[in-house]
Amino acid sequence: MADALVNWYNNSLGQFLPKELFVFLVSMVPLIELRGGVLIAKLLGIKLLKANIICIIGNIIPIPFILLFIKKIFAFMKKHNIMKGFVEKLEERATKKSKGADRGEFLFLLLFVGIPIPGTGAWMGSLIAALFEFDIKRASLAIFLGILLAAIIMSIASYGLLGLVV
Repeated sequence: MADALVNWYNNSLGQFLPKELFVFLVSMVPLIELRGGVLIAKLLGIKLLKANIICIIGNIIPIPFILLFIKKIFAFMKKHNIMKGFVEKLEERATKKSKGADRGEFLFLLLFVGIPIPGTGAWMGSLIAALFEFDIKRASLAIFLGILLAAIIMSIASYGLLGLVV
């Protein structure tokens, strides 16, 4: 998938949009987030430190909005029958993914956001924190630390151990 996005960028947006801005925008997209952003940055030849700064900032930007407003947005959408089925599926998915969160929500969120496996990440972690009314300050810190953990893991996976030193 990353190769396809890089090819699409090179063939359509590459002459108009700086590659750093493209990586920043990709890092804000649900499901792709920082995990895809770091890989795409590597494929576009962006140096590791610059890639991490861009991807971390891009991944963080949507989080406060999700934590603060998603419940109200979902309630409005369900009340007015706007993508009601989609909203209910997202809520159901968040409920399934949150098993075990009640025992240690901080560590749960940190690891849920930080370990890059499908269906996890800052967007879903924020959704879980908002829907289950976790303490917003603790949830924000856990999500931020999870994003940093994901950046470390994805940097090693994308750039290799040598890329972390150079």
